[in-house]
Amino acid sequence: MNPPDEFAQALAEAAPRLGAFGRNIQWYHTVTSTNDVAARLAEQGADAGVVIVADAQTAGRGRHGRTWASPAGAGLYVSTILRPPGEHVRLVPIAAGVAVAEGVEASTGLAPALKWPNDVYVGSRKLAGILAEGGTSPNGRAHAVLGFGINVLPAAYPPDVAARATSLETELGRRVDRGLVLACCLRALASRYADLCDGRVADVIAAWRGRAATTLGRQVEWTSEGAMQRGVAENIDADGALVVRTDGAVVRVSSGEVRWI
Repeated sequence: MNPPDEFAQALAEAAPRLGAFGRNIQWYHTVTSTNDVAARLAEQGADAGVVIVADAQTAGRGRHGRTWASPAGAGLYVSTILRPPGEHVRLVPIAAGVAVAEGVEASTGLAPALKWPNDVYVGSRKLAGILAEGGTSPNGRAHAVLGFGINVLPAAYPPDVAARATSLETELGRRVDRGLVLACCLRALASRYADLCDGRVADVIAAWRGRAATTLGRQVEWTSEGAMQRGVAENIDADGALVVRTDGAVVRVSSGEVRWI
């Protein structure tokens, strides 16, 4: 169904700048996961830019198999289909993190920070998460499904989530227009996805580094070949891998979970 009135005006006003992300926006009251819906459509050959938005998810998920708490009406739960150039597909999570942070700032004035690869934070608390999943259609056409969840209203999250999460309204102390946040995030995503498709990778990397200034330079831990490693996160490289300085070496961390100390 079409988005409700809460979203319609903001999306209509932003439509000229949404590109492909404004042509087919589908609204659901409740889904298991917006990524699940988008993946099914992608496998059936849907074009890049189809957007799935839900008011609630019963099985929302984050990176590394974690559950993403998705109370009804308390957040934005969004997924879209991308078909980026193969050489830049690894940068989709980096570009998405930048876009969500930029969309939040444009719509609310709040300026979030990024943690590698794409977690969106305010101070020490997580505001939004991003999950990118790859797949292939039966005809062999590759795609990426990009999902993001933004905590908008304070909600009754599980205790382990409540201890480390925040929301837009908590940080701002006022009501937030979910429609405007969605429109601004899609507009920013359209811009950053165009950067990837047109080869402006350096612009995406620079924008990510600017948002990560407060997290780079900190110690991190991660597991490599079954052993715990530790070093200082210094940067990301042109492929989006985290560059970490350890005792006597500089290493690239391109996957897995990184814990910030």
